[in-house]
Amino acid sequence: MKTYLHAFFMCQSMFCAIPAPQVWDEKARDKMLLFLPMVGLELGLIWWGLSCICRLLPELMAALVLSMYPYLATGFLHLDGFMDVTDALRSYRSLERRREILKDSHVGSFAVIGIVILLLSQFVCFASMKNTADCRVLLFIPAASRCCSALAVTVLKPMSTSQYAAQEKPKSHVVVLLAMLAVFLLGGFLLCGRQAMTLLGVLIGYGFALRRGYRSLEGMNGDIAGYALSIGELCGAAVIALGGII
Repeated sequence: MKTYLHAFFMCQSMFCAIPAPQVWDEKARDKMLLFLPMVGLELGLIWWGLSCICRLLPELMAALVLSMYPYLATGFLHLDGFMDVTDALRSYRSLERRREILKDSHVGSFAVIGIVILLLSQFVCFASMKNTADCRVLLFIPAASRCCSALAVTVLKPMSTSQYAAQEKPKSHVVVLLAMLAVFLLGGFLLCGRQAMTLLGVLIGYGFALRRGYRSLEGMNGDIAGYALSIGELCGAAVIALGGII
């Protein structure tokens, strides 16, 4: 039990800006990804709470808060991966060169263009919603996207340079993560009704982005997971916005 508790704290410290006890247990390292969806659920609970508070704010101010929250709450971790992968994919160079660009700490022009488009799109999606919109589904979006990330890192072939390359990935972890994803989807439909279609948007967006990154770079790593997660959550926000219009 102590090992799993350490795994949760390690996962939150690594993937979330919300303070957590600073611990490191080598035995718990392989179990960290099991708790990534739970960190997502924690982030989603705060996101939903903010959406309720933001009903008191002017619409554009509320849109700014809600669109920037997921990036601020994760210390811009996934945006870093999004920018790295965008630079690599848009270079249209050889595989070896694309992987070099992925590891390069310098920010390229494609990364800047991509991040501007991503942030503006996220803001527009939330600005298109009315302050009275029911945003309960925000509770499940980060959990669903992080289930996908944990599954992708666990199942797909890692790059040799990935931190997950030497990490043990038992098949039981895949079963647990799939079960968690099913629970989040079911909970979303029970709590949110038709609006839970948003979660399907997250899964579809994540899947397309993951396929693009994985096939182009011929391997999986944390940057690709962050790239796909950012696009998946943007697709979720877009579905919420469109749901209020249609």
